[in-house]
Amino acid sequence: MTNSQPWQGDLVLPCLNEAEALPWVLKRIPAGWRAVVVDNGSTDGSATIAREHGAHVVHETRRGFGAACHAGLLATQAEFIAFCDCDATLDPGALPRVSAPVRAGEADLVLARRRPVQRDAWPMHARVGNRVLSRMVRRRTGVRLNDLGPMRVARREALLDLELSDRRSGYPLQMVVRAADSGWRITETEIDYLPRAGKSKVTGTWRGTWHAVRDMRAVLR
Repeated sequence: MTNSQPWQGDLVLPCLNEAEALPWVLKRIPAGWRAVVVDNGSTDGSATIAREHGAHVVHETRRGFGAACHAGLLATQAEFIAFCDCDATLDPGALPRVSAPVRAGEADLVLARRRPVQRDAWPMHARVGNRVLSRMVRRRTGVRLNDLGPMRVARREALLDLELSDRRSGYPLQMVVRAADSGWRITETEIDYLPRAGKSKVTGTWRGTWHAVRDMRAVLR
């Protein structure tokens, strides 16, 4: 992003050993968006790669997806904040479209519903877990969601006002639940979901998926 381009927002990218995916992800970030890569203890040089590609790098020593996301949020400066996985499953180039309803004042939180481009991009056990959680969210909040999409956009000050406290896998769900409880307008849009680069820590394994579902069920309780 150059100084002559309008600053549309900050993109928080929680990162744990994503050296293989980072170059593609960072090159796809559209003009007007700043990458905030939160290194969560990587041992593969991810932080160095992120800096070499112009990202603002934050170090979060406390392990946990939520810990990385929140550290990134606190490090942002823009009015509009986006979150996205750092594994090349989602194209940051979709940010202008995903963020448009929030920037236009038509929504308070937009989640990007994943649309797998090939069958193995999103393993069946991960889809089932996501479907169960989406139904639980609907029963708990009344908000009809098809996916707890990892790419999402909202306003910074509103996000801080939610006082999110989960520092594990429940962070994205807690954001949705507290936003719903606060009367936010929550909507979805679709985005292609690509096969990830590198080794999955969560959805690629039954164990990782179970831990994520367990953390999220704890949030709902």
